[in-house]
Amino acid sequence: MSHKNITRLSFHGKEIVIIGTAHVSRESADLVEQTILEEKPDTICVELCQSRFDAIRQHDSWREMDIVKVIREKRASLLLAQLLMASFQKRMAEKFHIQPGEEMRRAVSLSDQLQANLVLADRPIRITLLRVWRMMPFRNKISVLPEMFMSLFATDDITEEDIEKLKEQDSLELTLKSFAEKMPVLKTTLIDERDQYLAHMISNAQGTKIVAVVGAGHVPGILKNMDSTIDVDALCTLPQKGFWARSFGWIFSLAVISLFAAGFFFSGSQASINMILSWSLITAGCAAAGATLLFSHPLTIIASALSAPVATLHPLIATGWVAGLVEATIRKPQVKDVLNLANDITSFQGFFRNKITRILIIIAFVNITTSLGTFIAIPIMMKYF
Repeated sequence: MSHKNITRLSFHGKEIVIIGTAHVSRESADLVEQTILEEKPDTICVELCQSRFDAIRQHDSWREMDIVKVIREKRASLLLAQLLMASFQKRMAEKFHIQPGEEMRRAVSLSDQLQANLVLADRPIRITLLRVWRMMPFRNKISVLPEMFMSLFATDDITEEDIEKLKEQDSLELTLKSFAEKMPVLKTTLIDERDQYLAHMISNAQGTKIVAVVGAGHVPGILKNMDSTIDVDALCTLPQKGFWARSFGWIFSLAVISLFAAGFFFSGSQASINMILSWSLITAGCAAAGATLLFSHPLTIIASALSAPVATLHPLIATGWVAGLVEATIRKPQVKDVLNLANDITSFQGFFRNKITRILIIIAFVNITTSLGTFIAIPIMMKYF
């Protein structure tokens, strides 16, 4: 079968057929099914990791999620990022009447039908997101989160023709080039590293005939890396935080405490007390304001206010986590929240209506407003010298 989105190559005695797809394209799903049935491969490689594969095979996996456990294990931000990405794909998929990742579903189903080996060829999403976050400069972290959240709900101007154009290599390469110029760290981790990982997994798959189903944007990078020596372990290693990244929290806390002490020695005990009161009132007020703006439970607002003055001085505690745990305990997500999660993440209102996503947003927002409070409090404290 010949098609512009199918690439054939011989590699070390293997015949490899790479299908470049758009993850919300009906045409892509049909092409994948037709190609696999015609080729009858020994092995089918799919651009999925274990967690995404489980999500496809276990439609009720959300029911097993313990939001309190997620918060305690400090995975709230990761879960929120995954839900935001799922929201974007699902909204586009609903607009074009196709399930997100339908081409992957069909490939997985056909691997069972044809008794072909199935290779999950993508790097674990958790590692990808953590590598992105740790490698991203601080200034980008501040700007990317609100932009990501708001842009995910702006799909009305996307047409089906736009989706199909994503499979044309020239326009896609132009898009990636523009993306790389704006934020090269994200392209390197989200695209380039995964190109290498996918190339390694596909080239080392068992069998003499292999069909690989991947996003069209990865095809040029996979072809480029097919014959390269790739250190997969390095691609799956989380970058170590630098000295300043590891130490900043403690240095910041020590600096603020030093201000309290300096106020006592240079301006007297009353000045030190006023500085401590200013710090406490401002950080508590900002934390409470963040929780209030999201209509949190009154006890969540109180817990945010009480924890903020201490949490801002302890790098291992975050006010948002305290707020999230209290909110999750008092307004514990119900079965309907779990069952409605897949639909609720497709709308801005749904994100705030569903108790699970609402708790995740509260955690993030209270952390942001509390951090803002620390920057407001410091110059005010200095006035007491």
